[in-house]
Amino acid sequence: MTTNAFLAQLAQATRQLINTVQAEFEPLEVAQLNQQPAPNAWSVLECLEHLNRYSRYYNPRFAQALAKAGTAVEAEVGYSWFGRKSIAMMAPSNTKKAKTLKRMNPSGSRLGREVLAEFLQHQQQLLELLRQAQHADLNRKAVPVEFFQLLKLRLGEAIEFVIVHEQRHVQQALRVKANLPAELALTVV
Repeated sequence: MTTNAFLAQLAQATRQLINTVQAEFEPLEVAQLNQQPAPNAWSVLECLEHLNRYSRYYNPRFAQALAKAGTAVEAEVGYSWFGRKSIAMMAPSNTKKAKTLKRMNPSGSRLGREVLAEFLQHQQQLLELLRQAQHADLNRKAVPVEFFQLLKLRLGEAIEFVIVHEQRHVQQALRVKANLPAELALTVV
């Protein structure tokens, strides 16, 4: 896929994440947002806080990589073996559970609406980064992987990884919302 088509697809996915969070989660009460579907299962806010923790790491790395990427002509976006594997592992269609690092696990946290605001802010930053990426070399290995920073992903595959990871956990949060107990579901503002 060419750079422009790739970035347009990722921007559309990001806008869809924003719309979903605004429509599905912002109207809920904090008690609903914190309701865990089962012990050791994440609430809506825990799903989003997990994503915020990743965005706090990756968005600045994307900005740094874009600042150093220079300009590139329209090209095909390439993938490394590790990039393909990482994206496939996080794809929303992959139903296999993945372990998360302790520092990225918000389990048991009492969280508030600020989590929603931060998530939406990160998505706006990501849209701006995608706009900046239109003239960058997305095939340059420039983004250190969060859990092992000696490994680097290509800029394009790293951005795609973050977005599919977000899609996966927003879908998880939607399932949590769909299974809220009836007494909590009645308290929607």
